[in-house]
Amino acid sequence: MTPLKTLVLAMMLGSAVLTAPAIAADNAPTVAAASARQGDEGARTQALLDRAEAHLREQGEQAMASFSRAGEFVDGELYVYVIDTQGNFLASGGSSTTLIGRNVIDLTDSEGRLFIRELLGDAQSRASGRIEYRWANPVTGRNEPKIATYRRVGDRILVVGYYAPNASFELAKSLVWRAVHALKVSGESAFTRFNDLNGGFVQDDLYVFAIGIEDGIVHAHGAQPRQVGRKAAELTDTKGRHFLLEMIDIAKRQGEGEISYTFRNPLTLKNEAKRSYVVRVGNYLVGAGAYAGAAK
Repeated sequence: MTPLKTLVLAMMLGSAVLTAPAIAADNAPTVAAASARQGDEGARTQALLDRAEAHLREQGEQAMASFSRAGEFVDGELYVYVIDTQGNFLASGGSSTTLIGRNVIDLTDSEGRLFIRELLGDAQSRASGRIEYRWANPVTGRNEPKIATYRRVGDRILVVGYYAPNASFELAKSLVWRAVHALKVSGESAFTRFNDLNGGFVQDDLYVFAIGIEDGIVHAHGAQPRQVGRKAAELTDTKGRHFLLEMIDIAKRQGEGEISYTFRNPLTLKNEAKRSYVVRVGNYLVGAGAYAGAAK
């Protein structure tokens, strides 16, 4: 009998942090302050994820019962639940116990996205990753961004999560990995979606951009489509820094990484500190960044 492939998830779908060297910038204190706002949630989800992984490795399928016992794998609003790769809901330690025994593969978020299908598809090709979606927050009563980050253990995947602070760096990274998946699946036609306000890659002050590694041309820019076709060498941040060329260098040397700079926020119309994450996909890099407040 084929072993059951399972995904161990948290209803607050969250993140196992992917690290990459950062480029020092003048606005580092501002970026650090923004990161601190989500530090507690990140630390708690990591701890819960680590504990769930250790238990799954030790107990195997017997761990499913543990994940459905209230309190054992719960930390405040965070809790673990389990689905298999067909979308069957197997276990939960929180309010989603009502879903046990049902197939949730066609479950949509508050914007109609099939986020469970997206997570399962992403998990087939990568040992770790994340997705972002929107869900009703019972505390605020609003539809808010949530992050789902997973870690594969053999034929199972563990995920812990939380509601993301608005436009956080982790949410920007989630958007980047969604764009990476879209570019790999759809090729250059994905650029149309990146530029489209309704394409799923522009959200509040977050947006995806894409730049050619060799030609140095901007191929997509969700906030300013007029930038498409321009040379990266022509563009500087508000302090005159050729930040796009630095992004290309990161993509060439490391494959993925982050950079901090200053840029005009399309929502506030102010120059603000920004931290972006970029990933190389073939001859292109895709990226997105989060604003951290007024630049000094």
